[in-house]
Amino acid sequence: MSDLIQVEVAYASVKEQRVVQVSLPVGSTLLAAIQASGVLEVFPDIDLARQKVGVFSKRRQLTDEVKEGDRVEIYRSLQAQPMEARRSKSAVVKRKKGR
Repeated sequence: MSDLIQVEVAYASVKEQRVVQVSLPVGSTLLAAIQASGVLEVFPDIDLARQKVGVFSKRRQLTDEVKEGDRVEIYRSLQAQPMEARRSKSAVVKRKKGR
């Protein structure tokens, strides 16, 4: 059995998406994977104290252990709440229709 595992770290800003493969020692955490990926340097606006992280779309903690083949994801905050976005879109459509 190998002492290293392969994981991906993914982050998407408004303008760019980055997926980085990293090799880590068995027992490494999500935080270690994120730090090893270099995405914090490429996207300095990432704030791990406020932003949520997960593995394959399931929320996890930075202290959770990663496993072989995991895809660690850093989630951005919503730009608008879903209900507000729908209301705004509806208002624009109504104005265009002349209602």
